Amino acid sequence: MGMGGGRGFHRMNFDEPVGAVAWHLLPRVLSYYRPYIWQILLVLLAILLQAGLNLIPPLLRKTLVDNVLPSYDFTLLVWVSFGWIATAVTGGLVSVGEAYLNNWIGLRIIRDIRNRMFAHLQQLPLSFFNMARTGEVISRLNNDVNGIQGVVSGTVTSAVSNVANLVFVLATIFTLNWKLALVGCAVVPLFVIPTRLVGKTRWRMAKATQEKFSVINAFINERLGVSGIILGKIFDRRKHESATFNQLSEELAKYQLKDTQAGRWFFMAIRTFESIGPAMIFWYGGLLFIRGEITIGTILAFAEYLSRLYRPVTQLSNLHVDIARSMALFERIFEYLDMEVECPGNENLPSMPPIQGRIVFDRVSFRYGPGPEVLTDVSFSVEPGQLVALVGPSGAGKTTITNLVPRLYEISSGAILIDDIDVRTVSLSSLRQQIGMVTQDTFLFNTTIRDNLLYARPTATEEEMIAAARAANIHDFISGLPEGYDTVVGERGVKLSGGEKQRISIARVILKDPRIFILDEATSSLDSRVEHLVQQALAPLIAERTSLVIAHRLSTILAADLILVVDKGRIVESGTHSELLALNGLYAELYEQQFSAQAEGVLPGEEVTPEPKSKRRERSRAGH
Repeated sequence: MGMGGGRGFHRMNFDEPVGAVAWHLLPRVLSYYRPYIWQILLVLLAILLQAGLNLIPPLLRKTLVDNVLPSYDFTLLVWVSFGWIATAVTGGLVSVGEAYLNNWIGLRIIRDIRNRMFAHLQQLPLSFFNMARTGEVISRLNNDVNGIQGVVSGTVTSAVSNVANLVFVLATIFTLNWKLALVGCAVVPLFVIPTRLVGKTRWRMAKATQEKFSVINAFINERLGVSGIILGKIFDRRKHESATFNQLSEELAKYQLKDTQAGRWFFMAIRTFESIGPAMIFWYGGLLFIRGEITIGTILAFAEYLSRLYRPVTQLSNLHVDIARSMALFERIFEYLDMEVECPGNENLPSMPPIQGRIVFDRVSFRYGPGPEVLTDVSFSVEPGQLVALVGPSGAGKTTITNLVPRLYEISSGAILIDDIDVRTVSLSSLRQQIGMVTQDTFLFNTTIRDNLLYARPTATEEEMIAAARAANIHDFISGLPEGYDTVVGERGVKLSGGEKQRISIARVILKDPRIFILDEATSSLDSRVEHLVQQALAPLIAERTSLVIAHRLSTILAADLILVVDKGRIVESGTHSELLALNGLYAELYEQQFSAQAEGVLPGEEVTPEPKSKRRERSRAGH
């Protein structure tokens, strides 16, 4: 099958200017806060209370120096000491409560976004997953969503907190002495300029680091998965893979080092500037004290207020960078959330009635995205209960035809009818609930056999599950395992053999009890004994159901009521085995190349020329 079309995703441009804030996303971001508006108001109230409490200690120090110590006032000393302790305790309690509530809000918003993103990803068309790297998708869902946690619980509250502290401190210092206040504010530009420069540098480094993490995640997901590990061992590529990973890690470390070093130089500059402000306050404040204009306590209070002034100025000057970084992460998340879901509006369509099993392809054409047509003008009909075999060269379009029945892809033109109902006019859920598939790439989740079976029908009883396993000829094997149905199968069922995995997947479909069954009969890789067991397991699944089978073995073709020969996206021949051999066309050529050898090595007890299902049913009814 070719690669799917549809929308993919773009790589982030690390060279774009930091000033390009996606402000249009802000209302959408804020919409995630709406369910928690009352908790947010409590957080804002706590922030304002903390900002007010932060003003008290310098004033108490001023009172201590200017009033308590010169007058030897013990009573006032007690009150000042008590006020100091009360302020510290109250501020600590408010801080703990604010931090808890803020984190509570942030984590729930992250949970909401992650849940919505996972649900949305499940609704994206199959073409998206054909194009996307799994590691990239996981990185968006984990790293990017986790990356905005600090944004959600930090940026907004930090901005409000810094603004509140800045306003409160400015009002206080100008009230104490406007001359000293102007001197203290004169140093502010020294904080703003380097903060913005470093912020832009760290912005670029942060984006590059995030992308590098995505690349490493994709690499790890592929190479450390069971299939990747097996491939690496078979081709002895362990040293090469380690060298590639070391190179990726080295590149990541370089970005991280640049990021941390930019911060080191920045903090060194900030500490230098922080010493300039108090020095100027002590110099000019001392001059005013000598003139008798201010007290020593005022000078000490000013020196303490300066640190409370410069810190919010520094953080607010970088707020633009923080918002831009935040919007970049949200933009990556919204890029996925804005992708068009599979068949939008489909949930509003009526449900598919119980299927009888008649399938009609009426001049169906299909292409993956903007590429060439994969199927062209395909038409055929299948009656309820018939077994139809699809044969043809590799890449002819057989799997694509079977994938179109449950609408895993959308046709370009024509129509697909089931029981004379266009499948596009009914909901996907009601359609797919009545269709079962066993694909060539048998997939089992890394959980118990029980969970893998019940994935088809979670409400099934123990008896129904065991009956499905018996029908698939796998119950005895499962019962012989130490933990039985509670045996964990490993990633992609690695602890089981190919035949065991296929029979479990067949039992899973039997438990679903579909009216239409689709099978990519990939048994060629199994030994003859296991292949025979799998075929026995398939017998009850195919019986009395409409079945579309991509045939890989002779007995399936001989048992088919109808054989469709597919070549280059078209149905070039159709008929029974004998009819197609008589045509002496492509089917006869394929039979000679692929299936004649099977006729010479038929398994013991296997039918060489089984009758089609329709003839067997007629003979059975005549006998009754």
